[in-house]
Formats: sequence, structure tokens, C-alpha cells
Amino acid sequence: MLPAVEPVYALARGTLLPPLRLGMRWTVEGAHLIPVHGPVILASNHVSYLDPLVLGAVADRRHRKVRFLAKAELFERPVLGPLLRSVGQIPVLRGSTAAAGALDAAVDALRRRECVAVFPEGTISLDLEPMAGKSGTGRLARATGVPVTPVGLWGSHRILFKGREPRWRLGVAQTAVVGPPVRIRPDERIRDATDRIMEAICAAVGRARELYPQGPSGPDDEWWVRGPDTARLRSVRAAARNEEAG
Repeated sequence: MLPAVEPVYALARGTLLPPLRLGMRWTVEGAHLIPVHGPVILASNHVSYLDPLVLGAVADRRHRKVRFLAKAELFERPVLGPLLRSVGQIPVLRGSTAAAGALDAAVDALRRRECVAVFPEGTISLDLEPMAGKSGTGRLARATGVPVTPVGLWGSHRILFKGREPRWRLGVAQTAVVGPPVRIRPDERIRDATDRIMEAICAAVGRARELYPQGPSGPDDEWWVRGPDTARLRSVRAAARNEEAG
């Protein structure tokens, strides 16, 4: 990570991660698959506004500082924006030619042997199932030769989910499963690469649901429950074929 952001990153880490660690009931499987040294691409499903902190806490178990690719709108918010910039996070201008600048910044970070984290779906999944992936993660892996380490998260949505009132309380279970790295070939088609990355994330999400130790607290708390088998790939290849056929 760039030297100028180190002190601020350390302060943010010391302020934000301890309450998350102490306030949630953690289960983490496969953390050893995150290398302690060298370039890393972490790619996770996205079910909560808390996910960046959760993924950062998982990476911190391996003493990795994380640089996230985050949508540029977040950098425009009064308090959050300056904080994200001060800790060296990377804004992504989605749907524009300027999005390539985020890829370049991520490539530079990996060349400095940093840990870069992405949410390939691009946004929170409203049905809690892994969505079709965007192409950026595959492009990043293909350009750098750095394998993608898939992560499945489950639990944070019970506290802070898009469109629902926050439910801050202690003891909510958080499960994270890290899967084997996915290597993208230099000549691999980007749709194929994207599907392979998301397939690995789906497997990690399914496993995280298997390990999840809590159930709903009552009939009004069943909205978030999902089984392992519904974490299935939504293929960008299949979507492209349907568009061509139509």
C-alpha cells in the first residue's frame, strides 16, 4: 500500500475492525488460502453494506491490507468519500470509459504486491443469491496473471441490508469461506473467465450457508434464510447466447 496512506489505514483498521470482530460470532474457513505475501485478488459475493469491513477483517487474519475497487458514487459522500481516499481505495466509474482507470490502478497495486478486493457482481444482490459477474475481475486477473481467490460471505445482511431497516445487535453470526484460487489464462475469453470466477464464489457461498450456525429468531425473521443449493451460477455466457438468439 502507498506509504502516504499507511497511518490512516492503520487508524481505520484499529477503529473499525475490533468492534466487528467482537460484536459478531465468526466462522472462517479456508483463510490459509489467502497468501501472506505477494499480489492477491480477493473476489466476494455482496449481500450487505458491511461486506467491505467483513472482507477486510478476513484478510486481516492473514495480515493483509486491502484495497477495494468501489463504485465512484461512494467517493462523493461527505464523510465516507474522504475516508476512502485517505486509505487508498480505488473508485470505479461504472458504465463509462473512465472505468479503465480503475483497472489500471488495480494493476499497479498488484504490481506492488498488494491485496486488491472486488465484488464482481458490482452491487448488493437484492435476492441474496450470487448474481452474474461483471467482466472487470476477469480482466484484472488476465492482465496480471494473479489468480482470483474466491470468498463466500453470509450473515452481514442480517444487520445491514439494502432496503431494510438496520438491526444492530451483538452476536449475529458471520461466516466466511475462502475457496481455492482460480487461475485465468492469458488467452481465455472474458465471459468464460467471469463465469469460472463466479462459479467458485457460488461454491464458497453455498459452503458458508452450510456452516452458518444460526437460524431465524421467529416467523418475521425468515426473510434472509437461503439454502446452499440456491447459490448457483448465473452465467454471462448463457445470457449472451440468449441475446444473440433473440
